[in-house]
Amino acid sequence: MTENFDQSNADRAAAGQSEYPDLSVGHVKDWAVGVPGIVHSMVPAVRQMGVVRSAELLTSMNQKDGFDCMSCAWPDPDHRKIAEFCENGAKAVTWEATPIKIPSSFWAENSIDDLLGMSEYEMGMKGRLVEPVFKAAGADHYVPIGWDRAFEIVSDKLKSLKSPNEAAFYTSGRTANETAFVYQLFVRAFGTNNLPDCSNMCHESTGTALGEVIGIGKSTIAYDDFEKSDLIIIMGQNPGTNHPRMLTALEDAKENGARIIAVNPLPEAGLMRYKNPQKVRGIVGRGTVLADQFLQIRSGGDMALLQAVSKRVLEAEAAAPGTVLDHDFIDAHTQGIDEFTAHLAGLDEQAVLDATGLTVAEIDEVARAYLSADRVIITWAMGLTQQRKAVDTLKEVINLLLLRGNIGKPGAGASPIRGHSNVQGDRTMGVWEQMPDGFLDALEAEFGFVAPRAHGADALKAIEGLQRGEIKVWFAMGGNLVAAISDTAAAEKAMHGTELTVQVSTKLNRSHAVVGAEALILPTMGRTEVDMQETGPQFVSVEDSVCAVHGSHGRVAPISDALLSEVSIVTRLARATLGDSVPIDWAAMERDYDQIRLHISHVVPGFENFNSDVRRKGGFVLPNGPRDSRTFATRTGKAMITVNELERLERPAGRLILQTLRSHDQFNTTIYSLNDRYRGIRNGRDVIFVNPEDLAELGIEDGTRVDIFSEWRNEPDRVLRNFRVVSYPTAKGCAAAYFPEANVLVPLGSAAEGSNTPVSKAVIVRLVPVAVQVPVP
Repeated sequence: MTENFDQSNADRAAAGQSEYPDLSVGHVKDWAVGVPGIVHSMVPAVRQMGVVRSAELLTSMNQKDGFDCMSCAWPDPDHRKIAEFCENGAKAVTWEATPIKIPSSFWAENSIDDLLGMSEYEMGMKGRLVEPVFKAAGADHYVPIGWDRAFEIVSDKLKSLKSPNEAAFYTSGRTANETAFVYQLFVRAFGTNNLPDCSNMCHESTGTALGEVIGIGKSTIAYDDFEKSDLIIIMGQNPGTNHPRMLTALEDAKENGARIIAVNPLPEAGLMRYKNPQKVRGIVGRGTVLADQFLQIRSGGDMALLQAVSKRVLEAEAAAPGTVLDHDFIDAHTQGIDEFTAHLAGLDEQAVLDATGLTVAEIDEVARAYLSADRVIITWAMGLTQQRKAVDTLKEVINLLLLRGNIGKPGAGASPIRGHSNVQGDRTMGVWEQMPDGFLDALEAEFGFVAPRAHGADALKAIEGLQRGEIKVWFAMGGNLVAAISDTAAAEKAMHGTELTVQVSTKLNRSHAVVGAEALILPTMGRTEVDMQETGPQFVSVEDSVCAVHGSHGRVAPISDALLSEVSIVTRLARATLGDSVPIDWAAMERDYDQIRLHISHVVPGFENFNSDVRRKGGFVLPNGPRDSRTFATRTGKAMITVNELERLERPAGRLILQTLRSHDQFNTTIYSLNDRYRGIRNGRDVIFVNPEDLAELGIEDGTRVDIFSEWRNEPDRVLRNFRVVSYPTAKGCAAAYFPEANVLVPLGSAAEGSNTPVSKAVIVRLVPVAVQVPVP
């Protein structure tokens, strides 16, 4: 195959020169947080924000009268500590609340090509965006403009389109409920359901699978269920980096006698041992061992493991009828047990072992743990959702839980962990390209316009629409799509073909450099900042991973008086674009966010008393049929035990299965530093982690510089140039590299069946040593 993409800095790579000349590789950690967690939280905060600002913000973060962390969607306990934040949360606040501003002179000094030459890290460190800027057609620089002119540019372009479907409106998970609701309202009043969002790239598989089999695409547990559980199975996630506050909940569970099983291709520090920095033993002792059993599974083998455990549960029932399965629950609340039992009777044990890379003894141990536990939680993240068979794999999670009634009782249930602060709330508020008719009916009744009914484009379909020239305007409420989505080269080429790109952002990122003929950047307030409107200071709300909704109150003055809130940007754009064509009082919603919440209370189930409920200390919890009453809003009215065909991910000879992952100093595509201390990486990101046995078989030594080629069907190879090989204890046959850099290797057409989520955890790659080697520190 030939290549169709060269990573940026191609000339340097071709010369054998690293983008990160000071890269070094040290020891892998077997524990997370401790004193280093405190140091790495506080030193950047104090250095960039000062002592007073740091103290004010960090002690307000995730508090009942404070602001919600803009990082992960981990839920808050009812009883909160003074320091209710993690290292990455502190870094997120520091990143957003920095007093550094991008000056007006920056735009004259830096062309679009200059921006394209910057890394994500470099762009983020430039400071906060504080004024609207516009790149005109044919120009190579952004220039500052006023807000009225900015809204005029967007509205004129939208009104000039032949069809509303020629525009797409993307949403990032940081968008609060109130913004998300008025945003989707504007988009639908404009006339399209083209509402791709970041969930399309992460937990869409969760929503698809759980929505079908239990009637709701959300968690079925509450925060307190962790400490009530007997067994917690953690699959395809790295809590120590991606949601570190989860470690405290796991520690509480261990102290109450729970057993923890971790299933992952890499032995992440946060799965092994936790040194709680708010306890003495976390500072001076060894901390708490978390995983009682670690299963180093082959990438893509989770479905086989789940089926094998379920088969053992069914075999135990057959050996002692009436003593293993929860027959009362199964008979009253489920459908499909007979078909499922018959299907698993034919499960081939060797196929399971080949798919998982595990031993019979390891799988037997998991089954024994499950059988001995009365209350089981299975929790997961993108290690499961970004696989080709992700939807079926997650159905198998539910199958296993249903066998012994582990849904709808304390300490048990399904627990998808969302990776972005309000990504779940955005979906609840209607940011989805295929909202059900019931929601659209309520929207029409509340606002008096006809909502479009044809399903719109998700993230991958939007890129395809851009490629075909069908989508001409790209509007993004936050986020960094071209860096986040798969097939970087294809995505960037598609975005360059637009007539107008608009990004609503707090700081610079790659998507500001990958522009259409015309481009706008609209700066907005951060979650830490006080949102002052005509009726006084406003607050917003978010929904966390366990369906809890609570307020978020800004604490510090905006970095610039010129900034507008996200709500102001949406409502003013709606007025400029729609005028009096729809009977919606956008100005009233901007003046007083209670008006937005009043509308939400008439449209969205569970929010009937939104304005009063959200003002309660700690907020409120949305109704959840499976959790609250063991009711399941499926097509049959029962939870569906399903039959799913096992499919092994094949690895050709001389190839590896690559997964993309975050470094520790990273949140999605935002890079806080060039270090990943748990994995021993410092001052660089151009690394690929490979099992030492695989390196020996490939004849490649640790420290070698390689080009990474991904192979997909009959398409030309994609290539990532000049990455340092790091000998690392990954699962045999599996490798890992950081996103967004490695997203270039993920084919646009490689998507999960049923959810269309990019398959970023199963990329077939080959490694080719570069011709010129550089010294390895």
